[in-house]
Amino acid sequence: MERVGRREDPDPHPIPGLPADILHMRVKEGSKIRNLLGGGGGGGALRQVVFTGSGRSLTKTITCVEILKRQVGGLHQVSKLCNNTVSEAWESLRKGVPGVTICRTVPALTILLSMDPLDPQEPGYQPPQRDPHGPPSQHMAPGAKRVRLEEGNRELPSTSSV
Repeated sequence: MERVGRREDPDPHPIPGLPADILHMRVKEGSKIRNLLGGGGGGGALRQVVFTGSGRSLTKTITCVEILKRQVGGLHQVSKLCNNTVSEAWESLRKGVPGVTICRTVPALTILLSMDPLDPQEPGYQPPQRDPHGPPSQHMAPGAKRVRLEEGNRELPSTSSV
């Protein structure tokens, strides 16, 4: 069998009330993260961006969002999870054997990042992080220093105070 076509039927946009001219980043399985984040959106002052991904690109979508949140800081986030239906048509290489169409349901993720405050009552809302460097590690004692592990140096983080 040889695959001859693939069609994805996306659900309606899961985040209502977005402007039509918003930057919409569609993350695919083969997308490069540096290309997704390096685009800049045309050089204008962007206040909102939407990332969408489905199936195997979910982790890449989340990675892009987390990198952007660390780079920019102070971003409000709304995440929506839904399902998309993917239809794949397969045609037989042998004559007389009928083709097959397979319909699958795959998870899809849409994440809105905004510089402007969003409705905190919206399901999936996350407020901006307070610390731009992220939360402290759960495995470190209070007041512990981070130590870079270099080759040959296998020490745990130092707990002595300065």
